[in-house]
Amino acid sequence: MGALIFYTFIYFVGHFAALGLNTITNKKLLKHRWVGLAIVVIVAIVHGYKIVNSTPPSGHEDDTLYALSYFVIFPVTVISAVLFYLSGKDKKDDDSAR
Repeated sequence: MGALIFYTFIYFVGHFAALGLNTITNKKLLKHRWVGLAIVVIVAIVHGYKIVNSTPPSGHEDDTLYALSYFVIFPVTVISAVLFYLSGKDKKDDDSAR
């Protein structure tokens, strides 16, 4: 649960950074949803690299694949699924408004 909250926070940092940049420049340079997802993927790659290349803490016999799937792949999948759902919903709303 903590990893999902962490990656959601990272998504919103990227989202609002792109939105702020678009506001400052008065142009739509970046699509803020996709920039947020790109930042999440970059952080996930670095996080996964750290998990794979470090030794597990003492007392934890968990597999590296378990840690990678639970703390990296699952949150990124959830955030991506929500993003694709909202993008499809926005596209459908735009088509029905025409």
